[in-house]
This record gives sequence, C-alpha cells and structure tokens, in this order.
Amino acid sequence: EKDPARVESPEEGTIVYGLYLDGARWDAKERTLAESRPKELYVEMPLIHLDPKVDYVNDPKDYVCPVYKTLARAGTLSTTGHSTNFILAICIPTNVEPGHWVKRGVACVVSLNF
Repeated sequence: EKDPARVESPEEGTIVYGLYLDGARWDAKERTLAESRPKELYVEMPLIHLDPKVDYVNDPKDYVCPVYKTLARAGTLSTTGHSTNFILAICIPTNVEPGHWVKRGVACVVSLNF
C-alpha cells in the first residue's frame, strides 16, 4: 500500500485511490481478487493506475468490475443505458472464472455512505 501523496504522476493516465471493494477482497500478495474474510464487508482497494486506451481488449480471464458512486448501485437510467450511479468498469485479475465474481455481485464503490 502506497501513500497517494508520495506517488509520482504517470506519464499516461492517472492514479486513483479511495475505491472500496464490495463482495470480495484484494489479495495483495497474489495480486488478485479473493473471497472476503468473515465479517469483512468492504475492503479498500490499492492505488489503481487508469490508462485508457482506444483499442484496448481486456484479458478474458480478468473480472470486469463495475465502479459505482454509492452502495445503492441504482440510479436513474441515463441516455447511455447505464445507471447514473455507474462510473466505469475496471479489469481486475482473478484466479477463478470471472463469472464467480458476477454471481457474488462484486463491485467497487466510491462512497460507503454510512
């Protein structure tokens, strides 16, 4: 875990922090998604380097994780067909079939609002 204030800005993209994982946890040692520990509801994600690419094709073994503004995950439907609560999707490495995390409803949120 790095202090965001001490991380150099990348030449391309940006560093984001303050995302919380709901329904799973980040295993820093294995650098992959893992099952939540007992009584562990939300886990802070490490710093994430977002580097958007025009022709990016994600690894089919990665979990395409939705990122929402709040835990509600619901919002009004925008003209794009997405909830207004939806921000973007990020690809997260996993050692199991990505559908495993879909069934668990794993998502990242920006605000825990409790």
